[in-house]
Amino acid sequence: VWQRRYWEHLIRNDNDFARHVDYIHYNPVKHGHVTRPKDWPYSTIHEYLKQGLLEHNWADGYDEKTGFGEA
Repeated sequence: VWQRRYWEHLIRNDNDFARHVDYIHYNPVKHGHVTRPKDWPYSTIHEYLKQGLLEHNWADGYDEKTGFGEA
């Protein structure tokens, strides 16, 4: 909240929500903490994978230049 690049955003629909969840799941990779999102032990991605909401190869081969909607 106290970061310079913080902005408020109202989630508009299910697709918008999914895009933000993807961004959150990929953040540990983006910042160099892990090489795959599922390697971050504190992530909700584990619950998403367990429930079948994401495939286990989610974000494999992801091109960081395309982004997950970060402005």
